Formats: sequence, C-alpha cells, structure tokens
Amino acid sequence: MASNILGKISKERTVSAVVIVIVALAAILPGGIILAAVLYVISVVGYLELTKACGVRQKTPEGQCPKQPNALEIVGIAAVTGYYIAVYVTHPDAGFLDVLPAIGYSVLDIGIMISLFLSLIMMMSVYVFAFPKYSAHQVMAAYFSLVYAPVMLSFVFLTRELEHGVYLVWMIFINSWISDTCAYLTGVMAGRHKLAPVLSPKKSVEGSVGGIVGSALAGALFGYYLDAVLGTGQLTLLLAAVGGVGSVISQIGDLAASAVKRNYDIKDYGNLIPGHGGIMDRFDSVIFTAPITYFLIILFI
Repeated sequence: MASNILGKISKERTVSAVVIVIVALAAILPGGIILAAVLYVISVVGYLELTKACGVRQKTPEGQCPKQPNALEIVGIAAVTGYYIAVYVTHPDAGFLDVLPAIGYSVLDIGIMISLFLSLIMMMSVYVFAFPKYSAHQVMAAYFSLVYAPVMLSFVFLTRELEHGVYLVWMIFINSWISDTCAYLTGVMAGRHKLAPVLSPKKSVEGSVGGIVGSALAGALFGYYLDAVLGTGQLTLLLAAVGGVGSVISQIGDLAASAVKRNYDIKDYGNLIPGHGGIMDRFDSVIFTAPITYFLIILFI
C-alpha cells in the first residue's frame, strides 16, 4: 500500500513538473504580455496562499477558514493588479521614456514605487475605516505577502525584458531548480552534517555546497554556450558567479518558505499542483532568486 501511494505521488510530481516546464517555455519564449499575464495569475494565487497561511484570513470560532477573501485580501489583489500593470506599462521596451530627465529615475522605478506606496495606503485605509475588524498584524501580513510573492516574482518578467533576456532569464531557474536538484543528490549521497536541523532536518551542509557548486557549473556551461551563440566572450565566468550566488539565495528562499509554514503549522501552502502543493511550495526558491539574478545581471553583465 505504502509503495503504491509513493509511486502515485512520484508520478504526480513528474507529470506536474513536465507541465510546469511546458508552461514556462510557452510564457518565457514569447515574453511580453503573455509572460506578464502568466506571472500575474501565479502571483495572485501565491498571494492568497500566503495571506491564508499568515492569518490575514482568520479562522472562524469553529476552526474553519473562510473560502472567500476578506476586504484586505481583495485590496491586495487590486494592488497586485495595479503593480503588474505599472511594471508592464513602464518597463523600457513599452515605448515610454527610459529616464525622466527632471528627476533622474527611470519610468519603471517610478511606476514600481508609486504602486507599492499606493498599495500600502489602500491597505491602511481598510484598516482605519473598518477598525477594529482587522488587526495591525493582518495588515502587515497582507503587505508582506504582496512583496514576498507578486513583487519578487515580477523580476522574472523584468529579466526576460533585458537585452538577451530570452537567454539570461533561464539563470533564474538554474539558480533555483538546478541548485535544488544538485543539493538533493549531493545530500543523499554524502550528507552528514545538518544545515538547519530544527527547520529542515533532511538538508545537509554537504548538500548545500553541492547545490552551490552544481549551480555554478551549470551557469558556467550556460555562459559558455551563450558566448558561442552571442559572440560575447565574457559570460562563462560571470554566469558561474551568478549561479553560485543565486544558489545561496535560492536555498535561503526555500528555508524561508519552510519557516513560515512551521510558524503557522501547515504542511503545504495549497494543493493546486499535484505532488508539489501550492504555488508557494513550487516557486519558493524562484521567488528569491528572480530579484537577485536580475540585479546581478544589471550590475555585471
């Protein structure tokens, strides 16, 4: 019986992983509005998973969690929508001025800052006018959820829209999924010392090092390929460094998502993806690696 259950779970995980890869290819290769729309949907689902986990949607006295989002979450969804519109409309290839000469900031910078400030004001307005229905903890958790999932995931889109972004965006997934695979395999074969015994007993220091080395090697190979394709001659070492740093951030993201689940005593964030859990369970490391990969590319490439 146990072997049948494990086999079913393994099959579900494999099928789900294949579907995720297909969706990623279908969204990332064309980029633009298609990628923005897919990320928006993923972000809304991830946002609601987080708000539910962090207690923004409080349980009833009977211990049941309401199925419908509350006012804070509805405002949060509106904020996610406004944020993605701002990011899409103001990114450099959208046809607007790249820099506003009077203030020295890009249109994209202004769009992101305004949308985040307005999001906080909207949530605080719900808090004030519905007082004391919602607590300060719920407002902070709602805003945290907005930044944690939707904002950080938007850097997948921003990376794709860079020069050569159709290639460079895959470093985000090398930094997360390749790193995770290498860490797992190394940990199984050579894991001896616990990395975070209280938070994640199965993770080892050896596995962590294996993930970093594997991600750096994958980045180097990818950089070598891009040097040949693009004729740049400089990406091999740079993407190796991006892969190594990205792996460290990826592992922190994985542990951070686990820590939130431990704090709120939940096994998975959701059940949307068979064999994996929710959006937050599958994309926890991607969420962290997307911004750091974007900024490393901006700074060094």
